Amino acid sequence: MQVQITVASGKITEVTALHLTDDDRKSIQISNRAAPLLRTEVLAAQSADVQTISGATVTSNAYLTSLQAAIDAANL
Repeated sequence: MQVQITVASGKITEVTALHLTDDDRKSIQISNRAAPLLRTEVLAAQSADVQTISGATVTSNAYLTSLQAAIDAANL
């Protein structure tokens, strides 16, 4: 899982999933469902401190870990 953020004026303006979990068909379905929901939550919260998506805990945790690394790298 790899997430990239776009920052403007100190705010997260976009979150892009560069690589989602794709180990098998089920993982792909879970990632495709969870990623847009997480993106919306992150943009609203402006942080990685959001709830995981029910039924996609592992995917959510990986997404949020990558997101936090991107936030740290952007010094937000």
